[in-house]
Amino acid sequence: MTSKSNKGAELWHFVDNLQGDKVVWMIVLMLICFSIVAVFSSTPLLALQQHTSRMAIVREQLVLAAVGLGIIILCYNIKNVNFYKNISQIGFAFSAFLLLLLISHINLGVIKAQQINSAWRTIRIFGFQLHVFEVVKVAMVMYLAWAVDAFKNHEFKLTNMLAKSTKREWIDSELMQKIVYIYMPIFFVCGCMMEGSTSSTLFIGGILFLTIIIGGIKISDIIPFAFIAALGLLGCFIINKATDGEKFPHLTSSINRITKDTEYYTARLKECKKGTREYQENLDKILQPATAKIAIHEGGIIGKGPGNSTQRYVVPVMFEDYMFSFIVEEYGLLGAILVIILYGSLLARGSLIAKSCENYFAKSAVAGLVMLIACQAAMHMLINVDLGPLTGQTLPMISHGNSSFLAFCVAFGIILAISRISAAQVKKTTDEDKPLIEKRDEVNDGLDALDSFETSSGLAQERKEWDIKK
Repeated sequence: MTSKSNKGAELWHFVDNLQGDKVVWMIVLMLICFSIVAVFSSTPLLALQQHTSRMAIVREQLVLAAVGLGIIILCYNIKNVNFYKNISQIGFAFSAFLLLLLISHINLGVIKAQQINSAWRTIRIFGFQLHVFEVVKVAMVMYLAWAVDAFKNHEFKLTNMLAKSTKREWIDSELMQKIVYIYMPIFFVCGCMMEGSTSSTLFIGGILFLTIIIGGIKISDIIPFAFIAALGLLGCFIINKATDGEKFPHLTSSINRITKDTEYYTARLKECKKGTREYQENLDKILQPATAKIAIHEGGIIGKGPGNSTQRYVVPVMFEDYMFSFIVEEYGLLGAILVIILYGSLLARGSLIAKSCENYFAKSAVAGLVMLIACQAAMHMLINVDLGPLTGQTLPMISHGNSSFLAFCVAFGIILAISRISAAQVKKTTDEDKPLIEKRDEVNDGLDALDSFETSSGLAQERKEWDIKK
């Protein structure tokens, strides 16, 4: 009995001494546990495709969870925010390098760009499949957090050097700084992603603009560049039409998902020959959203129970794009509410952490990463309940996917690290600014010493005689 109580006390002592935001710690640990159970139950079709077993897949997920938790702890233990600020400077260069490898369709044996569903989105590096977009969105949020901070603190060096060398002061103006360091990187990254996925481009572009708005860039300054982005999208649409869909093919798919309903794909399905790729593509357009809604309907209030899903045998990507539908089918409305609470709580805690940050970098980084996670989760859930066209956005930290899981582990690690640093700074400031009432022991000691001094020096006797004379 004593041994159990000691273990409980040790566990509580460990939790109590855990630094950083404890709510965020609880959220990330619950999401990791949820991912292990959900991936195990939702991957029978994946096991058949890979000619393996679900136990082998869950073992891989356990290893992935351990690696991800190690990444979180590593990031969390970096106590200097300047480390993140300095490394974030290369976020755009790193993103641009990966995207250029992707759109060049590189094939060097050990490094090879790959197509998934006729889209260039992944690079295989020494056997590891890297989903480029998952890495880019985290790297670019961090880069823009640095760029906004550098802009606010007048720390840009390149434009300053060019202005001095060419004797053209306008090169170092605020407008040029924002164009070179903020808007051009966003446009470049979004332009490179357009070939692989229109929906991901729009989503990630929106998150990046939200990040700089939160960082302090005025909306009125962004509007002209948002208009330019809209013109760029229109240009892509014109090129797509002019080339009969050869350029930006996924733009056509995105438009069809918005403008064409189930009846259209049903009619197309009747015209196609069974067994052809066209037949399967039109079948997927009907099958996946329909079975996702069936899964939600059959889940009810408490669900069918773990391992009892039937729609996981029908939807090819239930473990990725339709993970929320799977959760509702097996765990019901109660499971759905739990998932919504986790992401909602992350958004609330992230806003509190951002408010406590003392500089633009930390504030923008936390807000941008939290918005990325929460907005992607919200988009995934809305699509699963048929309130939006399919975009391929996974449920963060729960859906199957190595690159996505590890990228979000980095994001959570940075959020926890900054919350830890911010809490330490707040505590230090509070300790330094304690009110006088909290220092009463020091005041009492000082008064005692003064009385002792007066007594020893005869001042007390002189004061007494003076009072008698009065």
